[in-house]
Amino acid sequence: MSEEKHHHHHLFHHKKEEEQPAEVTAYSETATYGGDGYTDTTTYGAVVVDEPLEDYKKEEKHHKHMEHLGVLGATAAGAYALHEKHKADKDPEHKHKHKVEEEVAAAIAVGAGGYAFHEHHEKKEAKKEDEEAHGKKHHHLF
Repeated sequence: MSEEKHHHHHLFHHKKEEEQPAEVTAYSETATYGGDGYTDTTTYGAVVVDEPLEDYKKEEKHHKHMEHLGVLGATAAGAYALHEKHKADKDPEHKHKHKVEEEVAAAIAVGAGGYAFHEHHEKKEAKKEDEEAHGKKHHHLF
């Protein structure tokens, strides 16, 4: 009984890329294609370690998608704030409730706009990293 191995099956038990050990392969000077995408070959003495390359285009696309969601959220929350402002004017009996909801919606719109701005910055940073990784140089004239 004590020799039995217990296998735990977890619903969300997945290994992340950072947790997977690097593969040791034979000597190669060029990039190779593996099952997980292109890998960069780095030589350490006689041992070669393959490390996955960053997929900057995929990261840039992700940040662009999240930026658009932030803009959509800001637009929706702003529209709801205007709707509540209108209801506050039309419904004097519940004016305080509508003013509170208007302020909350306005705060959410500002937060979503800030998130969209943050993602825009992250998208530009990913694009810059992609250009640097592929040898494109930025020339600053001033």
